[in-house]
Formats: sequence, C-alpha cells, structure tokens
Amino acid sequence: MILCWISNSFSGPLQECYQNDRNYLDLKLKEDVLGPPPDNDDVVNDFDIEDEVVEVENREENLLKISRRVKEYKVEILNPPREGKKLLVLDVDYTLFDHRSCAETGVELMRPYLHEFLTSAYEDYDIVIWSATNMKWIEAKMKELGVSTNANYKITFMLDSAAMITVHTPRRGLIDVKPLGVIWGKFSEFYSKKNTIMFDDIGRNFLMNPQNGLKIRPFMKAHLNRDKDKELLKLTQYLKEIAKLDDFLDLNHKYWERYLSKKQGQ
Repeated sequence: MILCWISNSFSGPLQECYQNDRNYLDLKLKEDVLGPPPDNDDVVNDFDIEDEVVEVENREENLLKISRRVKEYKVEILNPPREGKKLLVLDVDYTLFDHRSCAETGVELMRPYLHEFLTSAYEDYDIVIWSATNMKWIEAKMKELGVSTNANYKITFMLDSAAMITVHTPRRGLIDVKPLGVIWGKFSEFYSKKNTIMFDDIGRNFLMNPQNGLKIRPFMKAHLNRDKDKELLKLTQYLKEIAKLDDFLDLNHKYWERYLSKKQGQ
C-alpha cells in the first residue's frame, strides 16, 4: 500500500492515495472529511518575528481575541493535566511529520525518534498537539503515526486552527498565530509563561508568546533525510535539562543548542 499526502503547490485539494495489488483508489479529501493542510509552504515564507513582537504581543484587540477563544473554544481533554508537570506544545506538519511526501505507511514520513522523544518528554511535561488544520485531520495524523495510541505517553489535548487568532503586523499585514494565552486562560491552575514551551517550524506562530517558542528545523523530504535528522534526539536532551528549572522566563530558546552544549560540558 502506498500512502501519499499530496497538496498542490499553489492551490487545490489534498489527495490521499492508496495502491495495492488489487485496486487503486485516488480519494480527494474535502475539508469536512479530513481538511487539507495549508496550501502555501509557510515554512519557506517565514520571517524573523523579533521586530514584530512589540507591536502585537500586548495590543488590546489581540488580547480580546484571546479572551474570546478562552470563553468559546471547546477543548476535549483526552487525559487530565497532571499536577506539577510543565507543558510542551507541539506543531505537526514539518515538526513531527513530513506532510508533502509519499510513502507506503505514515510511519515512513514520521520524524526520526518521535516516539522516543515523546516518551521522554512525558516524564516531565504534559503534551499538547496544536496544528493549523482541521481537528479531524489532526486526529487522522496522530492515529496514523501511532501517537494517540502509544502506551508510553499520553496526549493531554489537541487544538486546531479554530483556537488560533488573526493579528495585524505593521510589516506583514494579517497573519494567523497560535496564542498560548488560550491554553493559559483555560488551564491557569496548571500552565503559565513560566512552565510552557512550544515547538513550531513557523516562527510567527508564536508571535504572541515569543519567549515560549522554539523554532524547530523543518523535517522535509523524509526519504532523503530520515537517516540524518537528529533534531528530536537533541531536543529530548534540551527538554530534560530545562525541566530542572522552576521558571522558563530567563531562557532564550533561540539559542537552545548553545545552552545544551554548555550544560553537557559542565
């Protein structure tokens, strides 16, 4: 069986293709079934967020949007938050999964060391998945990758594009972002700026909370890079190191490799 997650480079529906000895099915997935990923390659068009942060992070209109999400967005708790655990928020496309390539199984498109990474992280962090796509699409990916059913760790909950907000930036206009304030507002007794870190390959997704964002290198062309990509292996060690801290606010995740190297050299 061949599984292909295909999207047009410019526009058009996502297609899921299955092929085996008996039949060939080319099924176009509509948004109300699984919902396609974004049509544009945002990872290519990402920009440095530092010069935009001051303009949007504390703007009243953006904080009001977050408040509305806190009130209106419904979170399905898959596993209850655990007292004393920190929070790890993870993007999906290009962070955990190469969503542009074809393979016989979804596992072949999975980022190397994913399950080992999540198993280790779960010891110190509650894990949340946040993707800028439809929830049915997210659920399908997590099932295909074996994340939602793994016995060694549990996902606390998942968020989709409906939890995001649109902000206006002076230089880039309107963009969609993932404000961690939505999570902090809904689960203030467990999570805050002090104990939350988010991985995303799109830096502007944490424009509202840059102190808590770590821009991960995108995992693309899985067949070529599967044996070379060690990003999650190294980030496993980084998460373990910073889990010892009571407060993340003094960290600059932009220099996470430098921090890890220094700690390991001590």
